[in-house]
Amino acid sequence: MELTRRAVEFVGGLSVGAGLDPGLRVTLNFQSGVRVVEGLAWDGVYGSQFVTGTSNGGLTAHRGGDRWRWESRMFGGVYDEAAACERPVYGALNFQRKAVGGAPRFGSAHLRLTADAVDRSTFCYPDSCFEPEHFGVAERLGLIALAEADDCDVLDDYIEAQVHGPVRLDRDVEALVLDPSYRGTPVESAADRLACPVEWHSGFRLTVDELRRHPEYRGPQYVELGARIAVDGVLTPRVIDDAAGQYDAQDLKRVWHCLARFGLGG
Repeated sequence: MELTRRAVEFVGGLSVGAGLDPGLRVTLNFQSGVRVVEGLAWDGVYGSQFVTGTSNGGLTAHRGGDRWRWESRMFGGVYDEAAACERPVYGALNFQRKAVGGAPRFGSAHLRLTADAVDRSTFCYPDSCFEPEHFGVAERLGLIALAEADDCDVLDDYIEAQVHGPVRLDRDVEALVLDPSYRGTPVESAADRLACPVEWHSGFRLTVDELRRHPEYRGPQYVELGARIAVDGVLTPRVIDDAAGQYDAQDLKRVWHCLARFGLGG
């Protein structure tokens, strides 16, 4: 845990503010396809983009890539020579206590981590891809006021968290929280094999009629794609998941943004 200690200490030196409410949690949002959940069941560990090579954000986790460069800057070079499995994983501080996790932009499912995991996390606002100047740790975190004052899209109002050290499902996770569209599917069956409890949030659901009211959000082409893949005139996370492989992944990601933005609790 030497790298964890050094990284948290470095960010702590850049942080200001009061201590974090001990009731807040870090969540790791992701798209919950069956292969992802089966991978969690098999490995028992949530891996970083450097390990998995996958992300619902950018794919720059390689030496010299943007993610590598951002981490070098944020953590004082601590991870520059580290193995992929030693690098932090990314989530969000769920300071708004959302049932769908702190950053639904990145997926309908999330792992809710324990209080101990919060203590070995570092934080920034805005997202690290913007090379932020404001940082926090559990003992000093003034980022919530910044996020609350920022007039940004609701999918972008998260405080990014970097969790240092392995994230094990049997030790560091309070629950996997899934969208109800996956009830009775192979995703639920795979989730039942995890070494952590499974919970369900209220769900994302968007009618095509409502989707068509927002062509400006990600573009009319993604409205039309959403309408094409909808089942009985409705989009859910499972519908988008079932379309994977038939359509471009980046196009489906933008359809997901529309669903996450306008379909929560719909």
